[in-house]
Amino acid sequence: MEHRVYATPCGNIYYWVHIIDAVQPTLVFLPGLTADHRLFDKQIEYFKDKANVLVWDAPGHNASWPFELNFTLEDKTKWLMEILAAEGVQYPVIVGQSMGGYVGQMFAQLYPERLAGFVSIDSAPLQRRYVTAAEIWLLKYMEPVYRYYPWEWLLWSGTRGVAVTPYGRKLMYDIMMTYDGDQERYARLSGHGFRMLAEAMEADLPYTIPCPALLICGKQDHAGSCIRYNKAWHKHTGIPIVWLENAGHNSNTDCPDEVNRLLADFLKQL
Repeated sequence: MEHRVYATPCGNIYYWVHIIDAVQPTLVFLPGLTADHRLFDKQIEYFKDKANVLVWDAPGHNASWPFELNFTLEDKTKWLMEILAAEGVQYPVIVGQSMGGYVGQMFAQLYPERLAGFVSIDSAPLQRRYVTAAEIWLLKYMEPVYRYYPWEWLLWSGTRGVAVTPYGRKLMYDIMMTYDGDQERYARLSGHGFRMLAEAMEADLPYTIPCPALLICGKQDHAGSCIRYNKAWHKHTGIPIVWLENAGHNSNTDCPDEVNRLLADFLKQL
C-alpha cells in the first residue's frame, strides 16, 4: 500500500492505495465515524494482491488531523472524488461502514455515472423518509453527550457496543485510544459527524443507488436503529441484504472471512 496525502482548504487527508490494474474495479473502503483505516485491515490484507484497493482516514480522523470541522457531507464526498481522480480510479466500488455508507450514498447522488458498485456495512439509508424528526433532532445535539460523559464509559461503549468478537473489540479499543486524553476532540468530531448527517437527511435528496449494491448488517448490531433501518431499506429498494449471525455494528471486523467472501463474489458479479 502506498501512502498518499491530499490537501484540502480544511486540512490534509491521508489515504493508502494499491492499484494493480486501473481498468478494473477499485474497492474504496470508507470507515465509520471516529474509526480509521485500521477498521479494514482484514479486508486490505485479503484483497491487496487480488484487486485495486484504497482506504482513507476520513477528514478529522487519525492521521487526517488537524482538520477544520466546518465541512458538509457533500464537501467530504467531493474530496473523495478528487482523490479517486488523482489516482486514476475509473470504476470505484464504495464499501462504506456506518458513516462511510452515507458517504457512498452521497457519492451516488453527486456522481451516479461514476459509481461501479456500492456495499453498505452496518450503515443505513440517507433518505429523509426513513428517519423521524426526533431522530434528526437528536443527531444535531449529540456533541454534549460525548463531551460530558466519563471517558471510561465512552471507551467501554465504543468498543463493546460495536463489536462482539475479541478481535473486533480490541481493534476498536486501539482506534479509540487515538483520542485518549483529548475527549474534547472526540466530542467535536462525533458531534460534527452527526450534525453533518442530519443536514444531509434534511436536504431530502433522492440518494438513489444507480449501480449493483449489497447491504450487510450484523444481527447483533445495536448501534442506534441500524437493524430497523436495514430491514426497511431492503424492503423499499429490493437491494439484496445479508445478515451476519455473529456480528455487531462492525461486521467486517467480527466476521472478516464472511465479509471478504461476500465482497469477492460481488466483484465477480461486476
